[in-house]
Amino acid sequence: MLRHDRHIQSLAVCLAGVAGYVDAVGFIETRGSFVSFMSGNTTRLGVGIASFSPAAAIAASLIGTFVVGVAAGTLTGHAAGRHRRPTVLVLVAALLGTAALAGILQLRVVSLAVTALAMGAENAVLEQDGEISIGLTYMTGTLVKLGQRLGLALRGGDPFGWTSYLKLWLGLLTGAVLGAAADHRFGLAALWAAALAAALLAGAAAGLDRRPDIPPSR
Repeated sequence: MLRHDRHIQSLAVCLAGVAGYVDAVGFIETRGSFVSFMSGNTTRLGVGIASFSPAAAIAASLIGTFVVGVAAGTLTGHAAGRHRRPTVLVLVAALLGTAALAGILQLRVVSLAVTALAMGAENAVLEQDGEISIGLTYMTGTLVKLGQRLGLALRGGDPFGWTSYLKLWLGLLTGAVLGAAADHRFGLAALWAAALAAALLAGAAAGLDRRPDIPPSR
């Protein structure tokens, strides 16, 4: 996170907000599973296997779909070259729009599966040199780094090195609050807002690609 330009960091915070929003919608609609947080689904898978619960099948399906989404985002990004960020975000927006439409058509399973695909693909937006440089849909690593930077600050290191990680976590939290509120009112149709946000961020990412001071994604 810290090695990225502040504009890219801001984009990451916004993307984390989208992930939190979508995950809250998915959590409510699946009654306790996740469409972007696969550590939680892995625990649910293990508990489901041990207790012979149908929840295991749901968790396994979401994990598999998410991984396919990451692969799709990676392939799309590689094909797009230096325009990786906006191109992958267009894919994310299209998938979220499809999920919202499926929800309106009462195709609940399809909607949630496509939503997990979209969240997997989002993680490929900030891929750099073949590696996912910032985790956008999961925060355990971010909180570990936040705590680490806090410890270093207390030892006399960079006094503000932890703030970037706090902003990323707050982005996810804020998105989750908004997503939960939107789902209570609109159900799966709330995903239209996430699709619009992803489309707007695609435009912002395209603008970053045109800036000479922002390194292109590769």
